[in-house]
Amino acid sequence: MLVLRLLNVVAPAYFLCISLVTFVLQIFVFIPSMFRDPSTTPLLSPALLHGALFLFLSANALGNYVLVIQSSPEDLGKDLNLDKGAEVADWLDGSTSPGSVLPGTHFCRLCARVTQRHDHHCFFTGNCIGSRNMRNFIMFCLYTSLACLDSLVAGMAYISSTLSMSFADPLAFLTLLPHSISQFFSGALLSSEMFVILMLYLWLGIGLACAGFCCHQMLLILRGQTRYQVRKGMVVRARPWRENLQEVFGKKWLLGLLIPVLNVESNYRRQKEK
Repeated sequence: MLVLRLLNVVAPAYFLCISLVTFVLQIFVFIPSMFRDPSTTPLLSPALLHGALFLFLSANALGNYVLVIQSSPEDLGKDLNLDKGAEVADWLDGSTSPGSVLPGTHFCRLCARVTQRHDHHCFFTGNCIGSRNMRNFIMFCLYTSLACLDSLVAGMAYISSTLSMSFADPLAFLTLLPHSISQFFSGALLSSEMFVILMLYLWLGIGLACAGFCCHQMLLILRGQTRYQVRKGMVVRARPWRENLQEVFGKKWLLGLLIPVLNVESNYRRQKEK
């Protein structure tokens, strides 16, 4: 448990550090290097187009990241109508839930909070993912994956121009790291260039992980399930996939796709209104 609590503090700091390094490289290294092309007009230059795209992706990723943390399950736990004799220990295994809450409600040991429709505990946000912040979490994974892909492409273009190498051969990227390590220790490669090459593989790993996690999460949503329910073997009521999507993304899903907004149409709130 001590290791998990430590990870719950280190992982968000690690993510913010990677985000800051990515932003600095994009703004001060990759984008200025694109202004060297004199054949393009200023309004249609690759630097401006790429800069606008990167800022859009970064703003959505960071905005949804903040909203995932802001939509704390603790606020929901205060509104639950728990019996006077109910103990927190009854929630530890998720087997006991008051009748006024939805199936899958769970007490998290790390957060010490009650989460409606608990999915999992995300260490990179230091928060539990449930009905209040599921949409923002998916948008965070989506835009983080796209931002990493954008940084990967820009970084490859920078390395290709700096080292005068081509990535036309698919094996060129796979052999880039071992070849660069040998050049770095022989003194033929600068430390700044080696750092960018290491970041390329980091962006690739984070981008693929976020994309895979986002796709798997969407599959569970279409089925009307959560990770917690699958892990506990809970049976869920079969519903049309459109209703499952609307429950998570709401009717204004297009607005949430373009800008970071809170998901105020949670099933729990609709249940309270009834």
